Amino acid sequence: MVKNDKKARTLILLFSFVVFAIIVLLGRFKLNVQLPFNVHIFAQINAFVNSLIAVLLVAALIAVKKQQYSTHKVIMLFALALSVIFLVSYIAHHLLAGEARFGDANHDGQLSNDEIAAVGSIRYVYLVILGTHITLAAIILPFILFTAYRALIGEYPQHKKLARYTWPLWLYVAVTGPVVYFMISPYYS
Repeated sequence: MVKNDKKARTLILLFSFVVFAIIVLLGRFKLNVQLPFNVHIFAQINAFVNSLIAVLLVAALIAVKKQQYSTHKVIMLFALALSVIFLVSYIAHHLLAGEARFGDANHDGQLSNDEIAAVGSIRYVYLVILGTHITLAAIILPFILFTAYRALIGEYPQHKKLARYTWPLWLYVAVTGPVVYFMISPYYS
């Protein structure tokens, strides 16, 4: 890859903004179509893909610690490719399934006092995990892309410096994604 910081910065920030805007807009739209399958399969795919990404991130760290740089590169490129698959599946799920609310046992889209009482304080645990997951997922994308860019143009000291921050945050997002799925999935209608 040829170094062009200005072009890379523009493309990374533009792509990150577009992805963020699409995800924000997803909260306002739901396609009402009847499909011959359960649309929550996309949420299962998302949890599985996030789990794979988490495993790949750990494997990539191990590879780089062992100075197996070509293995590290292949693993990280695979993690990036899986992230694209995740994004497509995430968009499909939210367009087709809409939003679910933690504790909405009767699946009416509203939380009654009884439903809130039934789930108790675990709801706050869920909301903290969800809130940190969403916030970091929104923030991390450009950092992932800048970190990858530095590696692809051979600026390894800058790549390493960025990766010290990007890697743990990306891992947190990848791990908490399946946690959020397992906590919310009983409330899918």
